[in-house]
Amino acid sequence: MALHKIILDCDPGVDDAIAILLALASPQEIELLGITTVAGNVPLERTAYNARRILTLAGREDIPVYAGCSRPMLEAKGWESKVHGNDGLGNVSLPEPGFGLQTQHAVDYIIHTVHAEPGQVTLCPIGPMTNIALAIIKDPSIVPKIKQLVFMGGAAFCQGNVSPVAEFNIYVDPWAAQVVLSAGIPQVMFGLDVTLQAKINAPYLEELQQVSPLLETACAMMRSYGASDPCLHDPCVIAWLINPNLFTGVAGRVSVSYQDDIHRGQTLVAVKSRHLQDLATNIEVMTDVDNPALLALLAERLSLLPSLILSY
Repeated sequence: MALHKIILDCDPGVDDAIAILLALASPQEIELLGITTVAGNVPLERTAYNARRILTLAGREDIPVYAGCSRPMLEAKGWESKVHGNDGLGNVSLPEPGFGLQTQHAVDYIIHTVHAEPGQVTLCPIGPMTNIALAIIKDPSIVPKIKQLVFMGGAAFCQGNVSPVAEFNIYVDPWAAQVVLSAGIPQVMFGLDVTLQAKINAPYLEELQQVSPLLETACAMMRSYGASDPCLHDPCVIAWLINPNLFTGVAGRVSVSYQDDIHRGQTLVAVKSRHLQDLATNIEVMTDVDNPALLALLAERLSLLPSLILSY
């Protein structure tokens, strides 16, 4: 039995795709119950399509995909990023989805699954938190039944990437993020402080792509993503579930600014006693990663994928 049963809530996205592949390559640690998608890096229709393309690539058409929210909680339209290419996956040739979307809405799937397995399910939002927030609002009784929430988002002690103060996932739906972060669920935060350290480089990709056609495709996606040495933002969440010793962090209290455009999406992180003012910490904020060990883990696990595909 895997150590963690997870729902991966995502907006694929190149780094989302690598996070999905890493989860699939780690069956002893992770049981991927289902994937829920949200508008973020690309519109909702594309995120749901991309999630199914990645699962088809990996031979895991048994894993259900549920489409969720097409826009932030309090805005009439969604956002998207051009960092991941026009299609969200670096414009790399990928198979068409070999299976359809589930008809149930992602929010209802989250609620149903948490109730069905109380205390067992870890939620892993690696995109905007709209689906998770609306699940909590629709049925607050799920909160004590969620094992933990491990997320990629925010910038605790560094600058943002979509504004001077905000990281993209939190910026897109700061209202949802505040609902989730203040819900009282045990949480682990992977913000830009740590994920910007999780870099890959050309020699690493050159070596990894030789392993199999599947990894050649994965490396092509990573090459197309962002800078010359792209960061593995979302895979950090999965890597922590596999081996938390790769990371170090600090307990803090995190809230989100959402009341003005200048500070929209800023994550306010209190770690010192004078800032906490007797308030309890609510989130473990990751600050550092052993990047060589992280890259070694990624290479080791992704190299196993071709043989794992044959076993399903």
